[in-house]
Amino acid sequence: MMLRRGFILFLPRLVGLLVVACCSMSIVYMLACTPKGDNQQPSLPRVHSPTVKEGYEAILQEREEQHRNYIISLKKQIAQLKAELQGRTEQLKNLQNQYPDPLDIQLDHSKQEQAQANLLAFLRSQVDKAEVHSGVKLSTEYAAVPFESFTLQKVYQLETGLTRHPEEKPVRKDKRDELIEVIELAVGSLNKPDGVSKAKPRVYTASDFVEGIYRTEKNKGTLYELTFKGDAKHQFKKIVLFRPFGPVMKVKNENVNMADTLINVIVPLAKRASKFRQFMQNFREMGIQQDGRIHLTVVYFGKEQMNEVKSILENTSKSANFKNFTFIQLNEEFSRGKGLDVGARFWKGNNVVLFFCDVDIYFTAEFLNSCRLNTQPGKKVFYPVLFSQYNPSIIYGHHDSIPSLEQQLIIKKETGFWRDFGFGMTCQYRSDFINIGGFDLDIKGWGGEDVHLYRKYLHSNLMVIRTPVRGLFHLWHEKQCLDELTPEQYKMCMQSKAMNEASHGQLGMLVFKQEIETHLHRQKLRSKKT
Repeated sequence: MMLRRGFILFLPRLVGLLVVACCSMSIVYMLACTPKGDNQQPSLPRVHSPTVKEGYEAILQEREEQHRNYIISLKKQIAQLKAELQGRTEQLKNLQNQYPDPLDIQLDHSKQEQAQANLLAFLRSQVDKAEVHSGVKLSTEYAAVPFESFTLQKVYQLETGLTRHPEEKPVRKDKRDELIEVIELAVGSLNKPDGVSKAKPRVYTASDFVEGIYRTEKNKGTLYELTFKGDAKHQFKKIVLFRPFGPVMKVKNENVNMADTLINVIVPLAKRASKFRQFMQNFREMGIQQDGRIHLTVVYFGKEQMNEVKSILENTSKSANFKNFTFIQLNEEFSRGKGLDVGARFWKGNNVVLFFCDVDIYFTAEFLNSCRLNTQPGKKVFYPVLFSQYNPSIIYGHHDSIPSLEQQLIIKKETGFWRDFGFGMTCQYRSDFINIGGFDLDIKGWGGEDVHLYRKYLHSNLMVIRTPVRGLFHLWHEKQCLDELTPEQYKMCMQSKAMNEASHGQLGMLVFKQEIETHLHRQKLRSKKT
């Protein structure tokens, strides 16, 4: 009862306080909402003015209207942003449903229809992601993927590859079949009835094909644009085709143990004792000390410098405690193919990886592992593309001294080139080499034997792994092309000699050396006069 009576007594005071607070807030609101001049304080109607009430009401109505309009504007903007956000969310959901993630595409035979639908949606997404309908922003000029052009007879290419020809008939069967298929599809599309015109349609043939361009984006697909003759002189038909690449699929997941995989390095040799000493330094460091799962077979032709070569081999054996080597001596004219063939057949142990090597080769321990990983008996042989050094005296001619050999082993366009026309350095299991028939022993001297073996593997069911490797170098040496070589061998030898010396730009500097020196001399004279 006491609490209730106290509350009743306190209630009038509370009401009075609320009235005072409301009046104070009204006055503050009117002061804040009164418009200001540039340099004037807010003005209120005079207290003794007969229109005080009307003035306050007018000001309040005006300010209330302004704030109401502002609030309405904000609500409209918020509603628009919400609608746009909702629309973007729906678009994203539709895209995700239409184009599923490649990793989510399961080729489940129990749900074949769904798998086909997912795959088709992915392939369509490849068209949208590629530069088919519109271009994309690129960071530099090097990011642009160039087109190559073709006609019925020729392909005009930027990446000339092994043939070195900027234009050629497509010699690779896959490329030839690809372009023929594209032209046939385009002709079939042109001859397909449109269902609208009642006139007898023109029949297009491959002879109506004028030219085409194509390019491949590695992760999307290949775009083809083909032009055909039209119905009149200056009219053409253009067909755009796209071959989308499918999603990445896991094919194999396996553990590979190479701990017991031995490599037999076979080196044919005649004379060249100083080069063999350099080779053994590399062999000792990379093969014996770092790798340790290696055997060396040296097949030596003749007797000149033979004792020196045997001494180098024996000294390395003693100092490195290395016993895994074989020395075979042949009293006949040097033949690289014969030496490698004899060395491969001499091995009597278990099936072994053979690395056919030359004395002017430098390899790393990482390369030896690549040799193991890219060979498989009855399935794969390895043909690495090595990096060939230019003449150090030309490359470093402007330096005070030529750097050490290890410092020269840099893969740059100024220091060398990928030797993609050479097939001499190769890794394969001995069983595959024997089964393929080995080398053609009728070939004498330099060159040709490696290409014949390479072609044998290409004509077999074995997979040939051909790739540039960063741990295999051909060291520069002056090349002698002997008169005893056949015309074809001599031509190959001279081409190889020219390519080994220096880059195109460096050779150009040598050709125009006198002109450059004359220019520099004139520049000095001008600077002295000024």
